[in-house]
Amino acid sequence: MERKRFSVLFFIKRSKLLKNGEAPVRVRVTYDRLYVELQLKRSVKVPLWSQEKEKSTGKDRNSVELNHYIDALRVKFYQIYQDLELEGKIISARAIVNRYQGKDETFKTLYNVFKEHNDNCRKLIGTDYADITVRRYDNCLKYLMELVKRDYKVDDMLLREVNGELVRKFDLYLKTEKHCAQNTVIRYMKCFKKVINLAIANEWLTKNPFAGIKFHEVEVNKQFLSQAEINRIWQKEFRIERLELVRDVFIFCVYTGLAFIDVYNLRPEHVSEDSNGNLWIVKPREKTNNICNIPLLSIPKQILEKYKDNPYCMDKGTLLPVPCNQKMNSYLKEIADLCGIKKNLTTHTARHSFASVIALANNVSLPNVAKMLGHSSTRMTQHYAKVLDQTILRDMQAVEKQLSV
Repeated sequence: MERKRFSVLFFIKRSKLLKNGEAPVRVRVTYDRLYVELQLKRSVKVPLWSQEKEKSTGKDRNSVELNHYIDALRVKFYQIYQDLELEGKIISARAIVNRYQGKDETFKTLYNVFKEHNDNCRKLIGTDYADITVRRYDNCLKYLMELVKRDYKVDDMLLREVNGELVRKFDLYLKTEKHCAQNTVIRYMKCFKKVINLAIANEWLTKNPFAGIKFHEVEVNKQFLSQAEINRIWQKEFRIERLELVRDVFIFCVYTGLAFIDVYNLRPEHVSEDSNGNLWIVKPREKTNNICNIPLLSIPKQILEKYKDNPYCMDKGTLLPVPCNQKMNSYLKEIADLCGIKKNLTTHTARHSFASVIALANNVSLPNVAKMLGHSSTRMTQHYAKVLDQTILRDMQAVEKQLSV
């Protein structure tokens, strides 16, 4: 029986140059005179390409990396061809390319599985996932594939090739190349691990590359303001309108506990009046969709009244003309300097200050603080809440009174 011919050819498209003037590199996989072509995520300067060698003749770094990539890809296609032969599968150019792209059910690839997971999560934004969570998954995939491309010289890898070495390399890559803090690294590693667990559950992966690898979060000392510092900011007169606005938004968050994205999207329908005439913010958190129930105190009421006729608010249908988070944090640093506060003020400092100083320091119970912050359990609230010296002193003074009776 005549053996059917299999070949892999690399070539460039001279007629369709990219914006940088380089030609895209393509590969043609042929089996039994039928072929499938793929455009690779690689390009080369036209004068450097040798069709005879199917490589770049350049000596520069990009040319060397391209040639390594071509060699590795050629080996991978021949390996897939041999695997299909050994498995007794029906062989075709399309079957070979499908396995390379991870479309073969038994040979899923890391990128495709991770991307499919992210796409499914994206469909559930607002129900099961917050937008920020899906963005974290997207960033995790982006950073992971950057590492794979750098260290393995490929754009993707078979799921079965994912091992403990890659997991440890990714941990190191996030710390050294992306300069992520320890807890940020752990969040990305948890994203990666979730996708791996999904692959194991679907029997696409037999060995767990995370086996024996543990990650530990570090306790972060979350900053908050004292009542005196809060009063200093609130009572400060600003001659610059943008600083006055940012101060007002910040103080509103200090007295409501709202996160930036929630105050940014705060609308009239989120404020309701109870039977006793008390105003409440009743709003699902953008991050978790958990409902916040927050009674409005006099200071946030004053701030809402101040901006009720603001043109931006009337146009956008919001209660406050909140600048973007980047501008808020930048201007808060100016406010801290002008008020003589030696702390790193951010929009989230307001939320921590609400939990610790406005609520807990004034004897509001932990479950009630959790309800106002929109936490599903008090365990989350404890990360925000700090025991203040004044509450310790107050409690111990009560103890002293009991002992002296």
